[in-house]
Amino acid sequence: MSDMDLCARLTAGDLDALADAYDQHGAYVYGVAVKVTGSQAYAEEVTQDVFTALWERPLSYDPSLGSLRGWLVSRALHESALRTKV
Repeated sequence: MSDMDLCARLTAGDLDALADAYDQHGAYVYGVAVKVTGSQAYAEEVTQDVFTALWERPLSYDPSLGSLRGWLVSRALHESALRTKV
């Protein structure tokens, strides 16, 4: 499934689309968060926050600007940086 299709489904409120996004990218987002924070607990929080943001504001991701994975990782890096400052 393309990022555009997934984005359209998320915008329509399709909860299965969120599950699909998580299945495709969740482990990668979590792995990035673990490397940045050095903490599995923080990485779990970061991963949850990233996918919650995608669900709550699906239009904040613009497929014309890059891949969904890239957007998710960018969010994870931002959230991870916030956790490491705490």
